[in-house]
Amino acid sequence: MPRSVNSVASRARKKKILKRTKGSFLSRKNVWTVALNSWEKGQQHAYRDRRDKKANFRALWIQRINAASREQGMSYSELMGAIHKKGVQINRKALADLALNNPKAFEEIVNSVKN
Repeated sequence: MPRSVNSVASRARKKKILKRTKGSFLSRKNVWTVALNSWEKGQQHAYRDRRDKKANFRALWIQRINAASREQGMSYSELMGAIHKKGVQINRKALADLALNNPKAFEEIVNSVKN
């Protein structure tokens, strides 16, 4: 009795991966093993970078807050220390947004924690 292989399912699996690698360069789009490897590696990068994105945005917020606070005569660390000491509940994302889009409100926050 010949060996039974489910060629319908295996072809469907391969088509699914090849469809996902469409648009890749050279053999990454049409050679099965290369396409599978490149797709899997891409998924690893996507997983890692979803977490890295959070750190990158935090670094951007800190840079923006630092630049705006230095215009007010304080460093970033002095400002954040004063904010925590005063008990002001504002996160870095909101503070960076104020520094960029509403400098007057940011200046008020700095002046309120400066004294």
